[in-house]
Amino acid sequence: MIMINAYAADSAGAELKPFSYDPGALKSDQVEIAVEYCGLCHSDLSVVNDEWGMTAFPVVPGHEVVGKIAAVGAGVTHLKKGQRVGLGWHAGFCGHCGECDTGNQNLCAEAQPTIIGHHGGFADTVRASAESVVPIPDGLDPKVVGPLFCAGITVYNPLVQFDIKPNSRVAVIGIGGLGHLALQFLNAWGCEVTAFTSSDSKREEALALGAHHTLNSRDPEALAAAAGQFDLIISTVNVKLDWNTYLTTLKPRGRLHFVGATTEPLDLNVFNLLLSQRQVSGSPVGSPATIADMLEFAARHKIAPKVEHFPMSKINEAFARLESGEARYRIVLEAGK
Repeated sequence: MIMINAYAADSAGAELKPFSYDPGALKSDQVEIAVEYCGLCHSDLSVVNDEWGMTAFPVVPGHEVVGKIAAVGAGVTHLKKGQRVGLGWHAGFCGHCGECDTGNQNLCAEAQPTIIGHHGGFADTVRASAESVVPIPDGLDPKVVGPLFCAGITVYNPLVQFDIKPNSRVAVIGIGGLGHLALQFLNAWGCEVTAFTSSDSKREEALALGAHHTLNSRDPEALAAAAGQFDLIISTVNVKLDWNTYLTTLKPRGRLHFVGATTEPLDLNVFNLLLSQRQVSGSPVGSPATIADMLEFAARHKIAPKVEHFPMSKINEAFARLESGEARYRIVLEAGK
């Protein structure tokens, strides 16, 4: 019997405790990853707290995994033992639906989330389908790259899906775990980048991260002056805002795009959409191919998450730090410590 040693919560909101489980025989299409680092994402907190009503307990969170392949299934030919790879939100796909067949595995209705009904990466090892695992290119620091497998791809994916041009004017709502990466990607993409922020300290940080401008989201005059400016606004927050005000800052045919998981209904004035043919949309993480492209882009442009490190043994302290909202900007747990 091979046991995987992990940290798990056994009920909603519970602290994580040492937990061991038998993963069974390695399937022919799977790999086993020896975890080196694993990012801590707000989605991990949501799953532990069962905020989405889909958590299976005991739950082992962790879906921003970086490690080396420790074993490969008999049918895996494109990955090899000892190769450094990453694993994000998905640990497997059906492989035969229309979305999988067209390279959009992230939209597969039967995709297996890494931390829902599956044990994740807050462990010494984790298993996943080989097609959901992405090699990490040279030039990316394994100590910090983990958050790119969730936060990074979440903000990068819209640039690809909506064919954002290098001369586009793009604004970002929320300069946190997602937003600080969005600013970096957009700047490197060539866009004119504006950060919506109401914090003086965040203003300076946003400019340092790649924003060309900041706009005070609590200043009605500043918002009015921005009417019709942006081709795209990316919202990374999980709280309700006055979305109609933000819609007015879009150009005709502009898009308000959600990547932050707000659970409040959207209160939208339809005339704000109709008269200027504006659009509202959302997207999840990207496909494995898009993740691979993102990693290459990040390596080329020296894009990296800003992280705080905790040893895996201090996992509950790390969760408390995340919940406090004071982390700048992501947390990464180091395995074996």
